[in-house]
Order: sequence, then C-alpha cells, then structure tokens
Amino acid sequence: MEMEEGTSVVGEKIKIGVCVMEKKVKCGSEVFSAPMGEILDRLESFGEFEILHFGDKVILEDPIESWPICDCLIAFHSSGYPLEKAQAYAALRKPFLVNELDPQYLLHDRRKVYEHLEMYGIPVPRYACVNRKVPNQDLNYFVEEEDFVEVNGERFWKPFVEKPVNGDDHSIMIYYPSSAGGGMKELFRKIGNRSSEFHPDVRRVRREGSYIYEEFMATGGTDVKVYTVGPEYAHAEARKSPVVDGVVMRNTDGKEVRYPVLLTPAEKQMAREVCIAFRQAVCGFDLLRSEGCSYVCDVNGWSFVKNSYKYYDDAACVLRKMCLDAKAPHLSSTLPPTLPWKVNEPVQPNEGLTRQGSGIIGTFGQSEELRCVIAVIRHGDRTPKQKVKLKVTEEKLLNLMLKYNGGKPRAETKLKSAVQLQDLLDATRMLVPRSRPGRESDSDAEDLEHAEKLRQVKAVLEEGGHFSGIYRKVQLKPLKWVKIPKGDGEGEEERPVEALMVLKYGGVLTHAGRKQAEELGRYFRNNMYPGEGTGLLRLHSTYRHDLKIYSSDEGRVQMSAAAFAKGLLDLEGQLTPILVSLVSKDSSMLDGLDNASIEMEAAKARLNEIVTSGTKMIDDHVSSEDFPWMTDGAGLPPNAHELLRELVKLTKNVTEQVRLLAMDEDENLSEPYDIIPPYDQARALGKTNIDSDRIASGLPCGSEGFLLMFARWIKLARDLYNERKDRFDITQIPDIYDSCKYDLLHNSHLDLKGLDELFKVAQLLADGVIPNEYGINPQQKLKIGSKIARRLMGKILIDLRNTREEALSVAELKESQEQVLSLSASQKEDRNSQPKLFISSDELRRPGTGDKDEDDDKETKYRLDPKYANVKTPERHVRTRLYFTSESHIHSLMNVLRYCNLDESLLGEESLICQNALERLCKTKELDYMSYIVLRLFENTEVSLEDPKRFRIELTFSRGADLSPLGNNDDEAETLLREHTLPIMGPERLQEVGSCLTLETMEKMVRPFAMPPEDFPPASTPVGFSGYFSKSAAVLERLVNLFQTYKNSSSNGRG
Repeated sequence: MEMEEGTSVVGEKIKIGVCVMEKKVKCGSEVFSAPMGEILDRLESFGEFEILHFGDKVILEDPIESWPICDCLIAFHSSGYPLEKAQAYAALRKPFLVNELDPQYLLHDRRKVYEHLEMYGIPVPRYACVNRKVPNQDLNYFVEEEDFVEVNGERFWKPFVEKPVNGDDHSIMIYYPSSAGGGMKELFRKIGNRSSEFHPDVRRVRREGSYIYEEFMATGGTDVKVYTVGPEYAHAEARKSPVVDGVVMRNTDGKEVRYPVLLTPAEKQMAREVCIAFRQAVCGFDLLRSEGCSYVCDVNGWSFVKNSYKYYDDAACVLRKMCLDAKAPHLSSTLPPTLPWKVNEPVQPNEGLTRQGSGIIGTFGQSEELRCVIAVIRHGDRTPKQKVKLKVTEEKLLNLMLKYNGGKPRAETKLKSAVQLQDLLDATRMLVPRSRPGRESDSDAEDLEHAEKLRQVKAVLEEGGHFSGIYRKVQLKPLKWVKIPKGDGEGEEERPVEALMVLKYGGVLTHAGRKQAEELGRYFRNNMYPGEGTGLLRLHSTYRHDLKIYSSDEGRVQMSAAAFAKGLLDLEGQLTPILVSLVSKDSSMLDGLDNASIEMEAAKARLNEIVTSGTKMIDDHVSSEDFPWMTDGAGLPPNAHELLRELVKLTKNVTEQVRLLAMDEDENLSEPYDIIPPYDQARALGKTNIDSDRIASGLPCGSEGFLLMFARWIKLARDLYNERKDRFDITQIPDIYDSCKYDLLHNSHLDLKGLDELFKVAQLLADGVIPNEYGINPQQKLKIGSKIARRLMGKILIDLRNTREEALSVAELKESQEQVLSLSASQKEDRNSQPKLFISSDELRRPGTGDKDEDDDKETKYRLDPKYANVKTPERHVRTRLYFTSESHIHSLMNVLRYCNLDESLLGEESLICQNALERLCKTKELDYMSYIVLRLFENTEVSLEDPKRFRIELTFSRGADLSPLGNNDDEAETLLREHTLPIMGPERLQEVGSCLTLETMEKMVRPFAMPPEDFPPASTPVGFSGYFSKSAAVLERLVNLFQTYKNSSSNGRG
C-alpha cells in the first residue's frame, strides 16, 4: 500500500527507521547488549512501533529512493557514514528526525562547537584558536615561551590543554608548568587499560596543524559525561579522568567503571540548551566542574549510557513520547501502569573493581558512622634549605637586573624562569675568577669571600644541567644609585651601582620524602576509614567519597601532597599529572608567618636571653613538676649555654672535613664527575630510589656536590658564632640540626667524623629551641598559633559544619522516606514504575540554600545518583579534606588545640587534650617530616538529631619520621641508612579512650581562634562564565521556541 509521505495511518504501527552503521546497533537477549539495541527492544515492546533497520548495504549501496519509508528517522554520523545521502533521504521523505542532520557537520570541528556553545550562552573554558594552512607555518599572532603560549595577545599559562581542531582527532595534550616539573600528558582513546601517557621531556607544543588552546581546569581528577534524551531529560555519569594517571578502572566484565552522579539545576539547564543549540535530541557532551562552576568542553552528538537498565527504561519512555507527539498526537503518551519489558527482567550484577575487589562497605547500618576525615600533614623529607646573599657591583649583573625589571633603577627583580636563570649563569661564568688566589695573595678577605660566593651561585645554577627544577630563585635588589647624563644629552637619570643578590635554593623533596608520603597515603587508605580497608577505593570510585587536597605554595609541600594522593588512591605513574589534577594551592591558608612575625621575634629574643644566660623562668602560679609545659622555655636543656659552645666546636670540625673534600672541586671536576651524568632535579621528582651510582662513586647524595656541601656548612659555622663579637645566633640551631639530620641519613657513606656527636648536641638544643620559637609559654604559643593557623582553623570548622549539615539533611530525608514506605504497596509500586522523565521548572530556577558557605560553593562536588547507582549503600558518604603544609602550621595548630582553654573567654573549660596526652606532647620535642594531626567526625545514628552527642570528634596525631632506629647498631638501622629513609610513627590519641568530644564543644573551644566563615573570600566567577548567569528568562524562552521551530520544520509532513 502506498503511504503519503510523512503521515501515519490510524491503526498501523509507527515506523521508526534506524539509518545507522550496523556496528552502532546490536539487538539480542544478552545481559550487556549494546545500549541502542536495549532501547529499541523496549520501544518495540510498547506495541506502537515497528523498527526498520536499514543496514550497511542499503545505506552505502542502494539509492535513497529504494530505502524503507519511515515515519521517524534515527540517523547519525559515524566513521564511513554517508551523511549527505541521509540528508537527501530526509529531504525526500520528510520523516520526523530524532536528531537533526545538518548540525552534525558542526560536531567535526571543535572551533565551530565552541562558537556555537558561546552563541547560545553556554559556558566553555577560556580558549583561543591557532589556525595553520600548512604544517609548521609561522604565525605572527602566536608566541610560545617556557611556561605559556600567547594567542592574539591572550596568554595561557601552563597547565593548558591543546586540542586538534578536527573533532575526530582524539590526540589531546596537556602541558605542565616547570613549577610542577614540566612535561606533557597525551590523552587518547582507550587502548587496553591506558587512556593517557606522560612524557616528561616534551615541553614544546605541536606546530604541524591547527589547534585550540584552552585553560586547564582542576576538576578533582573526575570527568562528567552528560547524556540527553530530548531537552527535558539528562543523565550524568562520572569516571576517573585520564589526566590523573591514565589507568582505566574496569569492572569484572571489563567495562570501564562509571557511576551516575547528580546534576545541579544549572547543569540541567545547560543540558537542555546543548540539546536545543545543536538540535540533537539524543546527545552526549562532556562537562567540567571547577571552582563551583560548570563548563562544556566537548559535544559528541548521538550517545547512550552503557549498562544502566534504569536509563534504558527512561530513554525508551522519552523517545516513545517524542515520536508519538510528532507522528500520532491522537495516541495517548501516558505510560502504562507496568512497563511491558519489566517481566522477567534480568538482575544486574553488583559492580566490582578489578584492581581491589568488591564487598560490603564499612559499618553502614550500625550505630556510629564515619562522616569526615580532616588531616593537616607536614611535607616529607627534604634537602636543607639554602640561601646565599652577596652585594654585587659588576656591570653585567646590574644590567641583567635592569633588563628584567623594565629598566627601573630602583625596582627589585626576581629571576625564576629558565631564560632568566640562564642569563644569570652566563654572566656569572664570566665573573668567576678562573683560579683561586694562593695563600700568598694580596687579595683582601672581602674579595675572597665575594669570589667564593660567586662560585657558589655558579655551582647552584649549573646543578642539573638545565633549569627544569622548581627550587631555585634569585632576587636582585638595588642598594645604591648615581646620577649619570642621559643618552640624548638632555638631563640626568639614575643608575644603580650596587645591588643585593639573594639566591634561594634547596628544600627539595628527596626520594625518601616521596616514599614517605606515598606510604603514609597507603596507611591512611587502610587504617583511617573503619571497616573500609581497600574498600575506600570503591567508596571513592563510586562518588561517595568527597576528597579535596590542599597544599601550600612550596614545591616540596605540593609534591608531598601528590605522592600522598598516589598512595591513598592507588594511582600509577609520575607525580606531575597527579599534582595538577588533584592538589589545590592555597598559600594564604597554608603558607607564611607574617601575621605573627612581631610575636615570634619577641619569642626568639626571650629565648636567646634564656639560652645564653643559662637561666629559666618559672610561672609562680603553676607547679612545674605537675605541669612542666607551663614553664617559660619548657624543653630547653638546663646546660644549654655549655652545649652551645660545644655545638660551635663540633660544627667547625665537620665543616673542615667537608672543606677538604671540596678542595679539588673547582673548574676542573674530579674523575667521578666525568663518569656520572649531571643530576636532573626535575626527573628526581619521579624517583623513590637513591642515586646508587653517585653513592658508589663517593659523591654526596642527590644534587649536591662537595662545593655546595661545603658552602652549606661554612655558612652555618660563620652564622652560628661571631668570634670577633663573641656572639651566638641561636636561630641557626634548627638549621644546623637540619643539616646534621640530612647528612646522617643521606651522606653516611662519606664517614664524616664527629657527625654523630654533633647531631646529638644539635638535637638536644633544637628540641628546646624549635617549639619555643612559636612561643616560650602556653599563653604565647596560643597567641602565635592562633595568628598563624587562624585561616586553616576556620576552614576546618567550615568542613566540620558542612559535614554535619549534610548528614542531618540525609537523616531527615531518610526519615521522610520511611514515612513514605508506610503507604500501601500498590501506591508504592505505581510510583516506582514511573520514571522521572522531565526536569521541572522549579528545579531549573531553585536558588542555593541561604546559609551555605561561599567556601563550600567553590569546592567541586560529585555525588552518586542513587536512582541509577548499582551499589549496596548509595547513601553512605565520607568527606576527606587534606591540608599539606610546613612545620610552622603543624606546631601552630597543635598549640591552639592543646592550649585553647587558657583563653580568657574559655576560663574554667577543660582542655580538648587529655592530661596523659599533654604529658606526651610535652615530651614530644619534634614534629618531624610527615607529622600529622587528624580530626575524624563520627555520627551516632541511634541518638536524636538534636542530641549534641550525635556528632563526635576524635583527635589523633603523629610525630612523623622516627629517628630513633638510627641510634641502634642493628639490621634495621643498616637497612634505613642504605635506603636513606625513615619510618613514620603511628597515630597517638589526644583523648582518653571512651571519652566523647562533641562537635558542639569542639566548635566552642576553637572558634575564638578561627577565621569566621564570612571573612573567607567569595567564590570567584571565572572569565567567560558571567554571561551564563546574566541570561534573561526571555532568552531561555527563545531557545525553547527555537528548538520547537526546528523540530516542526523537520517534520512538516504531518501538517
């Protein structure tokens, strides 16, 4: 029978043509058959549709006139697909198009995709296009430097993303900054279990084609894929981003592990607009969540979710309504009470992660649940921090300063980039004397010292063979000026004639430091989450673990955070991609002592008085026997003054030995240096093993040569004691202890005589000096600690409060759900059978809760969608916040926790720390590398929501690296010295067993020392996002109407 084009005869089934390549559709009874087959089978089971599969032969070989005639057409481009032929068929037969054909051309050019998204006001990452007509074409608008590219004057700092403009080319590159170690990560379509590869030596961008450069967005190591079925339905899934370590997580069936996540109302609106903008009802796109905002970074066109029966149900119902509305509006689109395919539906197996197995998670359902883990952690083992200061008058160095400060004679210059440091090295090489003057030289002491310092600067700059490391920076600050005639002879101008050069280097995370951090991450994974074990990985991968990692600005701290994350999440590969993907820098919270500089200087002055005079002040009101920590200068050895003189003598002894080792190291390197290649500091970031070749050759460990080792020791010896003035500088004690500890662990093979004895004396003094630098009595410690850790303490309170509010919301929801369950079984069945197909208007416009913290808004969240999740306990959720910092913040936070009850506003309150723990803390002299403080928040689900005991805080701490085994002459000590590493001490309780520190009490005790939530800066709105929020309701209405217009024009056969 001949049908009129585009109409449907009453009583006949609506014909849905499937004009796609056969590889894209598969039907069958398998549990995990292709999504398209699953959905088409469901559509057919309604009894209203006939599915017509065109097949490859018809599509590729037959003329369109002989193609089957259909009412609705599913057609989309894939490799080898004749899109123009499909367009001609659609023009001839005029079926209702589920996905429009014309816009599918846009999807093959990333430039056009971004332009189209912007045209519709949909937020995209900040980007720029570089278009080349021929490979390697030089473009005057494109500039590449070490750490950025510039396109038409717009600068993109590394890390940035480089995408081919061809949408079918999936070779996407991410370039990392030198401050994170440099290198490039290549993303590609999954090959086996790999989705990316890191190339540490690639630093230059590609030039053989046209590319888009866009800002890299930190997403917490997670990608979100959104799937629309019409403008009113959107489903989202998250997976581990390939930018982290490139290892694809797969389930027991070999499928990539993805989990459904909830979309925000704003993201649902974005999904609607993408669908409308590209006129693709069934459409997948990639979403980036960063700093509390969302961006679309790719649009894929026709895409379905894999392995979700709930989604298949929803998609079939939405497509049914869409086709009925277009071709048979006289038929009811109301869903039947029971969906026809629900009978004998196979049960889905539980997901299991191949790498760590599966199983019941934790203690869910028991009375107490872990809700939050907050840890403040010191960085790992590092090389000693170094500083060289010298006054320079050389023309070459003064010209260099003017070159990089814009020619301003009184402006300071900072040199950090490779080009800048290379210029400085070139100048220094010309200025360093070719040979040292002999003993009979007439050169005065100042000239000799100046020449030695220039040699030291040269040696530091030459370290590693290139400037890929992240631990060297130089400041040039003008000190004196003269007036000289201007070049044109008119008037005078200033010119600097002397400047202060300050070179800072060292403080590098060692191989041992990385190993310590990674092992501590593994320890946390297995021990900080009760009942979890390796199940933490499943909790994390199923988006029920909200993890955020923060770090100070120091390279060693950032790398410690990345190594810890690698161990915690069982990641693979190098640290640079992990650092950039998972670690957020917050220097204002985790760096700096400026807020307490005056108080610390006063404490050091008083400390100097106590040490050099040999006296100790006792608080008259407190018994020093019962409360030894209440003493001024508690922990200082009683014979500190005598030990100080012993320290000077022993330091000179070790310095002289190192001087003899360094004598031959000058312009002519000793034989071992000719054998061993230059030490590459950047590559060392990825190592956990010692440099055995250097050790075997009798060289110092790491990047230090004997010349720099001697410079380190001679500076310490000179600064510790001024013989002419007979004056000690006790602020050098921590640095001497630092150097002793480093050489004892890493350079024991050099057999420096007396180093052991020097270490013991330095340790006795440092154990007293270091804690007292943060206040010489508890009141001063509390004042200094609250100033340094004020912002961090405020953030911790925000974390705890947000966790409590979230837990209470879940508990209230659970209560209401239990009330709903009391309804009749028939009502329940009726509700459950109806999928939620549409996004309601109130969801699109619902504002955020008024009491929500701005700080919490900035944090990117991924929440499991329980409707689609195939996990046993979708409501289980744990928040983890990790703060990596330096020694100062660990001491400061601990001092606030232990002494907060001494504040006038809290007099009479008991300490947060029990008496036993206070005694142990008094004996704990050092919070060494990888020391940490942990707060864990538990919820007792059996007490009422109003009961303060519903939320309990547990406080623990660790002293960090354990030096004590080195004092033993046994196999353990020998192994530690051979591996250059130290074990990390386990956690110790700060409360009595069985005690209950409520969250309410914790907040009351530390709130006076914490930054209030309102003082935290508001969440920033990234560039290019403001237009989304300024879009009016009229524009939204226009977009909806526009979509309907396009749909009508494609199905005008029905009119």
